[in-house]
Amino acid sequence: MSHSTDALNRFYGVIPAGGIGSRLWPLSRADAPKFLHDLTGSGQTLLRDTWDRLVPLAGDQRIMVVTGRAHRAAVEAQLPELADHNVVLESEPRESSAAIGLAAAILQKREPGVIIGAFAADHVIKNAVVFRQSVREAIAAADAGYIVTLGIQPTEPSIGFGYIKSADPLDIAGAPTARSVASFVEKPDLATAEKYVASGDYLWNAGMFIARADRILEEIGTNEPELLAGLLELAEVWDTPERGAVVDRIWPKLKKIAIDYSVAEPAAAAGRLAVIPGQFDWDDVGDFASIAKIHSGGRKRDLAILGEGARVLSDSSSGIVVSHTKRVIALIGVEDIVVVDTPDALLVTTSANAQKVKAVVDALKLSGSSDVL
Repeated sequence: MSHSTDALNRFYGVIPAGGIGSRLWPLSRADAPKFLHDLTGSGQTLLRDTWDRLVPLAGDQRIMVVTGRAHRAAVEAQLPELADHNVVLESEPRESSAAIGLAAAILQKREPGVIIGAFAADHVIKNAVVFRQSVREAIAAADAGYIVTLGIQPTEPSIGFGYIKSADPLDIAGAPTARSVASFVEKPDLATAEKYVASGDYLWNAGMFIARADRILEEIGTNEPELLAGLLELAEVWDTPERGAVVDRIWPKLKKIAIDYSVAEPAAAAGRLAVIPGQFDWDDVGDFASIAKIHSGGRKRDLAILGEGARVLSDSSSGIVVSHTKRVIALIGVEDIVVVDTPDALLVTTSANAQKVKAVVDALKLSGSSDVL
């Protein structure tokens, strides 16, 4: 058995299914978060799409889902094959370091030497075959001790994503395209993004991480020792009857910090981070403008319509309508419009302002209108 086959046999998929996706309000809500919606017209939810992409790599017995207690029933209904011991429930959201770090700690205790890959439950990826090829390379690089991220070849100078600046190629068996990472860069302005794309050295940061579980824990320990101590204490009792009491005691105190800051950026600074440039189409569907783009295939003139039984009439209009009611929606002479109609809330904006929807959600929270959140 070759080294790479052995590494693939130790691979475990981890799907953090958290995050409400407040820029997709009123479609996405606390009780119906983004990953439980079909935003691509595939006929299944983003969570199910993510699962289906990972099964050929890991098998359905080697995929763990980390989600909120409130979503347990919905997640299990979507993923009937998901093994009971691979459902990790959070009593409250504590950011990605806690979610992915806990998965790493539990799996490392169960199976020392395990290699994990964390893939968000709410991203859209086309060309699954190419995606899996990139993940196989990432697994080989992870086996060699690197923390590995999948970078996406930019198709345009997007200001909605962070970027990864890649450096020299790494000589890793089984990972011919792996490069070292010079640095991570936060979301840029348009002029900067255009420079990045023109240089060819920058990739979109898709937030996908592959590494040996012990390496992830080691990085967390170096940068956030208290967080690591809490995660190890949880993992120690996870598969025992003491779990509940220890979770109630430790989980609320864990530091909220994104894995980018606790693991990826420090690892990049220390030369321990590798990137595999992915040649597949990827979108994190962060707002309604990106959903419209997925449906129109980049054609500006079209009106995308989502929702079973949506009743939409349009004349000289473009953009996106998402209808979850039986109401007739008539659009006349409006371009790049976003209309989201649900039984108790209606959103009307334009593609250009789609990122600002989060501000509406914040305002509704402040005004006490939590019944529509």
